[in-house]
Amino acid sequence: MPGFGPVFERVANAPDVARGLPLVVAMTGFTDAGSAVSGLIDYTRQTLDPQPLLVFSNDALLDYRARRPVIAFDEDHLTDYVAPRLELAQAHDALGQPFLLLSGYEPDFGWDAFAAAVLDAAEELRVATVTWVHAIPMPVPHTRPIGTTVSGTREDITAAHSVWKPRTQAPATAGHLLEYRFAEAGASISSFVLLIPHYLGDTEYPGATIVALDKLSAATGLVFTTDDLRADDGEFLAKVAEQVEGNDELTRMVHNLEERYDSYMAGTSLGAPLIDEGSLPSADELAAELERFLASRPPGDEDRHRRGRE
Repeated sequence: MPGFGPVFERVANAPDVARGLPLVVAMTGFTDAGSAVSGLIDYTRQTLDPQPLLVFSNDALLDYRARRPVIAFDEDHLTDYVAPRLELAQAHDALGQPFLLLSGYEPDFGWDAFAAAVLDAAEELRVATVTWVHAIPMPVPHTRPIGTTVSGTREDITAAHSVWKPRTQAPATAGHLLEYRFAEAGASISSFVLLIPHYLGDTEYPGATIVALDKLSAATGLVFTTDDLRADDGEFLAKVAEQVEGNDELTRMVHNLEERYDSYMAGTSLGAPLIDEGSLPSADELAAELERFLASRPPGDEDRHRRGRE
């Protein structure tokens, strides 16, 4: 049954960890617009070689039937079983600076037990700061910088990076629960919500992962190399531009989004909100318009980006 058994196991022969490191949280979950968090997990696991400290129990936390693991089949036999991963690890940035990384899937079960375990580990390791990133689709243009909504207890980070400050209620994620519990405990925590163009929400948008890494750098002082991601992003945006230019409806939509965005950022919108979906095509309609773009991606590109995500 869900929640049966221990929530995590400590890794034997785990590396020694200095006290006072920053903690970075990257969990896929309810929404991951532009595959920002998935791309972040891929980047850290493929580039930074994190060394696990705690491995969380799939049997206690994961709904296998909702998010089935991957099995590899080769003609007449099974060759590999890829189990999902949720772990607390130590990693090092491009300058060799150590930090803690909690990454993987969002738990389906046992949120309170999971949050308690993470907070206990953070207290034991005397974590200095906690920073997490997630992404939601919003009607904003891809031709402008990706904005963020910031919450948490670090007022300097919120003041410097939060471009949209709504009053609303939204479906919670396990990351929200962690933020709430850390804030209750008086921890130094920041949450960056990336505002991704809604017509790119279902794509693997390299620019979203770049911004996620940039925001982590701003909050922690860690340094990440993004040359490969920036090259991928240039190709991605060139294809999007080609698709938009070839469709009058998309061109008008992007132009309208640009006008609203620019007015809002300049403070000349006369109270108009940044987000106004009334006159926009739906995300499904835009996805259909971009289908040719998605179909034009090189074979194997999707697998390359998804490898190692969970």
